[in-house]
Amino acid sequence: MFEKNEILELKIESIGSEGEGIAHVNGYTLFVKDTVPKDRIEARVVKVGKNFGYARCERIIEPSPDRIEAVCPISKRCGGCQFQHLSYEAELKFKQEKVFNCIKRIGGFKDEEIPMLPIIGCEEIMHYRNKAQFPIGVDKNGEIVTGFYAERSHEIVDTTKCYIQVEENELILKTVKAFMHEYGISAYEEKINPRTKKPEKARGLVRHIMTRKGFATGEIGICVVINGNELPNVHKFIAMVLKAFENRADVKITGICININKKVTNVIFGDELKCVYGKPYIVDMIEDIKFQISPFSFYQVNPMQTKKLYGKALEFAGLTGEEVVWDLYCGIGTISLFLAKKAKEVYGVEIVEAAVENARENAKLNGIENAYFTVGKAEDEAKKLPKPDVIVVDPPRKGCDEKLIGTIMNYKPSRVVYVSCDPATLARDLKVLCGDGGYRLEKVQAVDQFPRGVHVESVVRLSIGMN
Repeated sequence: MFEKNEILELKIESIGSEGEGIAHVNGYTLFVKDTVPKDRIEARVVKVGKNFGYARCERIIEPSPDRIEAVCPISKRCGGCQFQHLSYEAELKFKQEKVFNCIKRIGGFKDEEIPMLPIIGCEEIMHYRNKAQFPIGVDKNGEIVTGFYAERSHEIVDTTKCYIQVEENELILKTVKAFMHEYGISAYEEKINPRTKKPEKARGLVRHIMTRKGFATGEIGICVVINGNELPNVHKFIAMVLKAFENRADVKITGICININKKVTNVIFGDELKCVYGKPYIVDMIEDIKFQISPFSFYQVNPMQTKKLYGKALEFAGLTGEEVVWDLYCGIGTISLFLAKKAKEVYGVEIVEAAVENARENAKLNGIENAYFTVGKAEDEAKKLPKPDVIVVDPPRKGCDEKLIGTIMNYKPSRVVYVSCDPATLARDLKVLCGDGGYRLEKVQAVDQFPRGVHVESVVRLSIGMN
C-alpha cells in the first residue's frame, strides 16, 4: 500500500471510463488524470483506497506517441474536455473499445457475438457544439467571471473562449460581461454547504447564459437565466447584442429569452420563460427536415454527426414504406420525422408535454402527416397504439425504464433499433432483450458525437425470428 504524497514512476497502460489514465504497481491500480497510454510519468499519490487510488502527474518523463499538445490553455482545469492531449485516432480507438467492452462485460456477450462496425469519426473536432450553458459568477476579487465549472466543483474557470463550442459564443459572453459592468448588474453567488457539497444560500441576479446555434440556418438564440423576476435595462442588453453582430451577415440573432430560476439549486433552468426579443426558438435542419428548438428542447449537440447517427438508425430500421414504427423517448420528434419518410406510420411517445408539442409543430413545419405524437409513459400509451413492426428507442443516459423493456418484449416487433448515449446502460438493456427477450444482436455502430470528450453514442439493431 502506498502513502499519500508518495512519488512514483508509472507507465500508463490504458484509459478509464472517465478518460483518466490507468497504471498498475504490484497489482494495485492508480488513476492519473491528463495522461495517455504509453506515457512514462512521475506521479504523486493523492488518494489511497483499499483496491485503487489516485495520483497526480507531476512530470512526463517520456511522452506517449499518442500524446499531442492541447489546443485549449485551460483544458486541465476545465471539466469540459478529457482528451485535448490525446490524438484523435487514439480517442476513436478508446471509444470503439469502450462500447465493445461494455457490451462484453456488462451485457455478457462473447467476442464473436458482438458485430461491431468501425466507429464513425467526426471530420471537425473543434467548434462542433451547437449548444452551450455558461455559469456566471464572481471570483475572489469580486470580478464577474463566466466559463465552465472546474471538474467536480462549483468553481468557475473564467474564460470566454471554448474550442469545442461555436465561435460566436466568445462575442456573446464578452457582450454579457460588458452589459453587466455598464449597468451594474450583479452576478449570481452561491454558498456551498461543505458537508453536502450543494448550494444552500444565494444572491446576485445573472446565473447562466445559454446559447444555441442552427448550423444549417445560422440562427442563434440566447437565454439569460436570472435569480429574479426581470433583467434591468433588458432593452439595452438586446441593443448591445444586436450591435455586436451587426456586421456578421452569416449570423442571425433570432431570439433572446429570459428564464426565471429563483430556487437555490444546481438545476439550471426554472419553469418560466419570457421571450424579450424575436422568437423563443431557433430553426435548424438535418438534411431536409426543419426543427424548431426552444431553450428547453433536447436536440443533439453535434449536427454534423447527428445526420450520420440518425441515418444509421434509419438504415438499421430497414423500412420499406409498409411498417408501423414506434419511436419511444421521441423528444421533439427528431428521429420520428426521419423515420416517417420511409415508414407507413410513426408513433412517437414522450413523457414531457412541451417536447410533444414541439414534435407536433415540427411535423406540421415539414408537412409530415404520417407521424403522430402522444404524451405519457410508453408502457401506458402502447395499449392505445397499433401493433409495431419496428420499435426505436433513444433513452436518456440512465437507459430504458424496466417497464419499457417489458413493453418491447411483450409486443415483440421484428426489429428494435436502440440509440444510446451510454454504453453501460445500453449493455445492461441488451442483456435483457437478448436474453429473456429472445432478440439477436445484429449490428453495433459507435458514432463519435463528442470529440475531445469521453462520451460516445452508439446505435444497435436487434432482430427476432427470421427477419
